[in-house]
Amino acid sequence: MAKQVRVMRMSVEQPLWRALTGYRVLTMLYAVGLFATQYDEYDRPGIAITYFVVLCVWTLATLPRVQNAAACTKRFLAVDLAIALTGIVLTPLVVNDHHIDSGGPTLPSIWTAGSVLAFAIKGGWRWAALASTPVAAANLIERGQPARDTVHNVILVWVASIAIGYVVEVARASERTLARALEIEAATRERERLARDIHDSVLQVLAMVQRRGAVMGGEAAELGRMAGEQEVALRTLVSGGLTSVSRVSRDAAQGAVVHVVDDEGADDGPDDGPLDLRALLAPYASAKVSLVEPGAPVPLPPPAARELAAAVGAALDNVHRHAGEHACAWILVEDEPDEVIVTVRDDGPGIPEGRLAQAEGEGRLGVALSIRGRLRDLGGSAELISPPGQGTEVELKVPKVSRGKAGQR
Repeated sequence: MAKQVRVMRMSVEQPLWRALTGYRVLTMLYAVGLFATQYDEYDRPGIAITYFVVLCVWTLATLPRVQNAAACTKRFLAVDLAIALTGIVLTPLVVNDHHIDSGGPTLPSIWTAGSVLAFAIKGGWRWAALASTPVAAANLIERGQPARDTVHNVILVWVASIAIGYVVEVARASERTLARALEIEAATRERERLARDIHDSVLQVLAMVQRRGAVMGGEAAELGRMAGEQEVALRTLVSGGLTSVSRVSRDAAQGAVVHVVDDEGADDGPDDGPLDLRALLAPYASAKVSLVEPGAPVPLPPPAARELAAAVGAALDNVHRHAGEHACAWILVEDEPDEVIVTVRDDGPGIPEGRLAQAEGEGRLGVALSIRGRLRDLGGSAELISPPGQGTEVELKVPKVSRGKAGQR
């Protein structure tokens, strides 16, 4: 079965960069509009016009610089902050005393906050505090004294930028945690799939070699002992498994990178039609296994049909191994409106109470992974009823619209 690897990128920063881009353009227009409406208060309008030309050209030309963290370099931030500070310091030179005494805006006005916010999004609250300090000092110099409205605006910019920087840092940490959780979940699903496949093939062969070798004796007994050791080692491996570490992309704007492994076959394309479950269960019928099925097809998505058939096969393997060679089994297929129910019964001695929990503790995960694990991935369920001495019944339920990962195509 070929595996498909999907790369998921998660970023909480990208909306902030887009918002900052729009903020810089709008505040640039706002600053120009204020200048136009208060033109009479400017003693040297020529200097102000020159500054606004530079401000507009710089803002529009550097829009790509504020679209992601990688493009927003330290050099750009330094120049951007320098332009804002220059506009604040130039204000007393181009306006009259009435403009300053009445608390009129500086040349860049609220455009300055965009420069500080760029520091906050790029580097967090420490960078925001670093950028806010010279802005506060420039505003106090421009006013000549710490007026109440000036102090109010300075504190507002300071607190807002530091708060946004802190939120960005928290969001980045949460993003990495979520990426790690998704990576572990994907790796766990892949490990369980491998464990099911190994249990259905390799582990059963090793167990058979161990039993036959012990019966035959001699060199075969030694071979059986080695097979038993390898079985234990393999069970330990598939029970523990390994998980890969999530990575963070070089471009911080793209956020965390998660590699998710799809365990469905690559041949199950999106255009493949449903499979008839009866055709997949027919090979299990034999002299000791009776198959009772509806007269009409039982369609299911290909991944769901194959996994359900494999779970039935795992249940029959347990019958052959634990119920004895003379045990008989019955497979009943029920096609309900919303789900498909497959029941596997046998006339063996049943399972002693607590045996399944003991088997899982020993690393024997046939029921836990080969049966329940498969049905859980399909969004279904598996119930096992086994009164001692009365045989075993395994009821497998799968929704026709699969909610599990295997049915998402």
